[in-house]
Amino acid sequence: MKNIIDEKNFTPQELEWLHLAQQMGHQAGKVLRNYFRRRDLGIQDKGNAYDIVTEADKASERLILDLIHDLFPDHAVLSEESGDDHRHARCQWIIDPLDGTVNYSAGIATYCISIGLKVAGETRMGYVYAPTLDEEFYAIKGKGAYGPYGRLQAKDTTELQRAVISTGFPYDKATNPDNNLDRFARVMPRVRGIRRLGSAAMDLCYVAAGWLDGYWELNLKEWDACAGELIALEAGATVKRYRNDHGICILAACPGIATELLDLVQ
Repeated sequence: MKNIIDEKNFTPQELEWLHLAQQMGHQAGKVLRNYFRRRDLGIQDKGNAYDIVTEADKASERLILDLIHDLFPDHAVLSEESGDDHRHARCQWIIDPLDGTVNYSAGIATYCISIGLKVAGETRMGYVYAPTLDEEFYAIKGKGAYGPYGRLQAKDTTELQRAVISTGFPYDKATNPDNNLDRFARVMPRVRGIRRLGSAAMDLCYVAAGWLDGYWELNLKEWDACAGELIALEAGATVKRYRNDHGICILAACPGIATELLDLVQ
């Protein structure tokens, strides 16, 4: 597996997980690249015009699920398009076959495949692959996080005014007043800049890599956050799920600005 600093750092079981995640990511990435910027994406709404699914999402998911079922038939799966298979198993894969579907459907290259693995309810492995950029990020709990240039380390920024932050907005933004616009307005004057990548998994990986100083978002799902959350944690970022009444509300940031940023977005 490319970019792993020292395979001796991982157990055979961990390497098996990582190699499978990479296999799934790269094969699904090929599928997504083949559909990318085509006009026949078969875009469908999932409840409203802001939450959509494409034929590419479905094809990517089918490939990933087939590989898991072939190699680990006794493992459970939670995936964005298929949901929870309700299998009671010690190991559960958490899959987003296309994170950043709105970007993807518009022809914007910021999208990825996110794959997490929980063992006995604890996230043990996270893997994120951005096909167009051909960049991958991964982590094993307690073993560090890795990316395109080796081991990942969150930045040491300590002044919020020097920070570049990212965020996102929930799909129910048009009907729910708790839509993050008030928090955006509070944070914007205090930071160097705010970005909107459109992919929660990539936001979390960019904090891990030190390309972003912080990130927060409301109303995510487990498949959005699982893999990237572990990657950010293993890279030394402060990561906190800070509410439990509006989906997953998550913050990831350099330790030196995390408390100040959290005070602004809670």
